[in-house]
Order: sequence, then structure tokens, then C-alpha cells
Amino acid sequence: MKDVQGSRDHRNIEIDKVGVKNVKYPIVVLDKANGFQHTIATISMYVSLPHDYKGTHMSRFVEILHSKQSMINMRNLPDILREMKRKLDAESAHLEVTFPYFIKKDAPVSKTPGYMEYTCGFVGHMGKDDTMKEFAVSVRVPITTLCPCSKEISEIGAHNQRGEVTVEVRFKKFFWIEDLISIIEGCSSCDVYSVLKRQDEKFVTEKAYQNPKFVEDVVRDVAEKLGKEPNVTWFTIEAENFESIHNHSAYAYLEGKNEGGNT
Repeated sequence: MKDVQGSRDHRNIEIDKVGVKNVKYPIVVLDKANGFQHTIATISMYVSLPHDYKGTHMSRFVEILHSKQSMINMRNLPDILREMKRKLDAESAHLEVTFPYFIKKDAPVSKTPGYMEYTCGFVGHMGKDDTMKEFAVSVRVPITTLCPCSKEISEIGAHNQRGEVTVEVRFKKFFWIEDLISIIEGCSSCDVYSVLKRQDEKFVTEKAYQNPKFVEDVVRDVAEKLGKEPNVTWFTIEAENFESIHNHSAYAYLEGKNEGGNT
């Protein structure tokens, strides 16, 4: 059969990224407590296209994905990108993987078990010399914050709300997603839990009241922690509070780089 994609294009224009976007696919990822975890990922795979190629072979992206689905993690991401380059005869390859990740988390007092969901992701870009031009891991973590100003000016109580902190890091060697999540949760007014009994609700209410945080405090505290991690070379931190007394969110963002790191 005629290969239309492989035919010659005469417009002499290269394409930076072409491929498949937002593919839903079952994958297996590493799990610190249990070895591995099954999840459903949203995956985008792209390669560069030379100026003289009419199109890329879209089916090959999913074929590669299917062959690697048994384990996708930060250790083998370079191998997947290398395979994309080879099978699609491309100079560069780009991969984005986002997935829900579940961690067993007991309630703080009653120890009632439950699972917390975190949104995690990998982003990788490989150039023509097979070196990683970009390699980052991201996590989005739900938190609780309590307003320091509200606590200071109120005779009774203070407004608090759920928020989300999204952190993206570049690093020197493998690390566990769970460890990054733990750092972020430790910088909140209080953790978020999937299940709370009455004694647990009392605990989290009082803990948040004793540990008030502006959204600015959260990003700075996380940055301070990541700045002391020798494995982290670069990071972005984004915090959003879904304000309980406003019809808008409070937001803060910063980018940091560890001295001596390879970014």
C-alpha cells in the first residue's frame, strides 16, 4: 500500500512537534510502599518532523506506548524517548505523562485507613544527540491553609480553606514521588485526608489554627525545603487557595535553582 506519510513534502518547513495528544492508557508506575501501582495515564507523545517529510506515522506512537506500558517511570523515560526517535526516524522526541497516584494515608488520631489521590506527571525531551534536554517530575498536592490575618483580627476562629500546591522539579538521580509529596504536605497548615472521624476532625481543625499560612508562606516554605535537597537542581512551586470567604482564589508562584545543580 502507498505510504502517504512517507512521501516527500516540497514546502521546506520543519515541524517542531507532531504526534498524539491526550491518549488515555493503562500503565504501571513505581510505588514506594508496594513496589508498583496500576493507574490510567493521560499521555502526549511528539517527535520533530524534517522539512522533506509529509507526515509522521501516528500508529507507531501508540505501538511504542503499548510495548512500554508495563512500567513507565523516571528511570526508563529516556529509553522510551530513544525508542520514539528510532522508530519514527526523528531528531528529537517529547513525552508528557500525567496520572492519578494513590497513597494509603491513615487518619491522624483514629488511624482509620483511606487513600489519598495525587496528580503526578513526567515530562521529557530528548535531542538529536540522545541527551535529555528536559526531564522533570511534577506533583499536585491538596492542602489545608488557615489565614494568619483572619486569626490575628478575630476574637474567635479564623477562615481556612483547601488549596493545591503544584511542584515541578529537575533532579540528578531517581527519587520517590512520595518523598516530594511529604515535603509539600509538611509546609501546609494541615494535611488533607480522605476520611476523618470526630477525633480526627478536632485534630486537623486545631492543628491548622496553630499553624496559619498565607499562600506566600506555603511557596516560600516549600522552596526553602527544596533548596536544601542536594538531588534537586531546579524547581517551580505554584500554590492556589480556594478561598472560603471569597469568590476567587489566592495564588503564588516561584521558580528556584539550587547552586551547583545541573539544570
